[in-house]
Amino acid sequence: MALEVAAPTNAKKVAPEEEHPRKAFGLAAHDSSGLLSPFPFSRRNNGDTDVTIKILYCGICHSDLHKIKNDWKDTIYPAVPGHEVVGEITEVGSNVKNFKLGDKVGVGCMVESCRSCPSCTTGFENYCPGMILIYNSVHPKDGTMTYGGYSDMIVVDQDFVVHIPESLPLDKAAPLLCAGITVYAPMKYHGLNTPGKHLGVVGLGGLGHVAVKFGKAFGLKVTVISSNPNKEKEAIQRLGADAFLVSSNAEQMKVAMCSMDGIIDTVSATHSIPPLLALLKPNGKMILVGAPEKPLEVPAFALIFGGKTLVGSPIGGIKDTQEMIDFAGKHNVTADIELISADYVNKAMERLAKADVKYRFVIDIAKTLKSDI
Repeated sequence: MALEVAAPTNAKKVAPEEEHPRKAFGLAAHDSSGLLSPFPFSRRNNGDTDVTIKILYCGICHSDLHKIKNDWKDTIYPAVPGHEVVGEITEVGSNVKNFKLGDKVGVGCMVESCRSCPSCTTGFENYCPGMILIYNSVHPKDGTMTYGGYSDMIVVDQDFVVHIPESLPLDKAAPLLCAGITVYAPMKYHGLNTPGKHLGVVGLGGLGHVAVKFGKAFGLKVTVISSNPNKEKEAIQRLGADAFLVSSNAEQMKVAMCSMDGIIDTVSATHSIPPLLALLKPNGKMILVGAPEKPLEVPAFALIFGGKTLVGSPIGGIKDTQEMIDFAGKHNVTADIELISADYVNKAMERLAKADVKYRFVIDIAKTLKSDI
């Protein structure tokens, strides 16, 4: 999801490393090739309600790949991606109450919102029209760009930071700041967290594998639906799914018709929706969290007969994100990751484009991000 905020007409035109007082270093894309290279820039000083975070790990989300390649036609270069950030607090503002030096914390997609709209005042900052993303947004206060987590440090308002439970390994917790909350929030708000219900998970990638884990932690029956029959063993034996359907197998799909209370569709490639809707029980809900580039075709009768609901959902508010990460800590829900060095990030992007990862790349920022890579 992207948000465009117009820069003030009086915004200063200065180099990124001179916009703010604090020197920072990261990896940035400078054009639609998406090639990431060393990038010196700057962060603001720590304000009264801010915390400064030394970034330890940052997950690589598929939306990062879309963004650096300008697939959504809204990228502002140079772009420092990364919205699955885990790190350690090194400075706190004078009015910060809930964090202290040394705390292990996380930052997801959002770093600011208007604070006053109906969405913000009810805990749904993710729907705020004035939401500021962690990277590739223009901050309305000073017209400077936001830069993300493929960097050594970040300064964030305390209200957009969450505590990471001690029970979670930090590298495997990082993807939960996007992938985790993206599936957890709609499961919660659409009643797919009640033990005994039947959940279908479409796609077994970065989002899908976490959805399976949360589904099992909620006590659900979980069926994975995939176009790749080779993922069956992985889904059932490794991730704990109860069943597996090959979406192109008409007989399997027919047998499973009207059997599911809800479906989380994580697939970002173009695919057929009506066969999936047919799997739902009457009044069942299908939730889109993947974002195909082309419009989906949904015949009206596929929804009308059975009173079925098709909805979309992006990430979640900060309260829900903290709830999600706490739940993950209690139930040992983590992402399956491949930990990489910062100098491998361009190769990782190539592999991600081919879906060659199980299931999330995470950059070891603290140990490997160097200015000479």
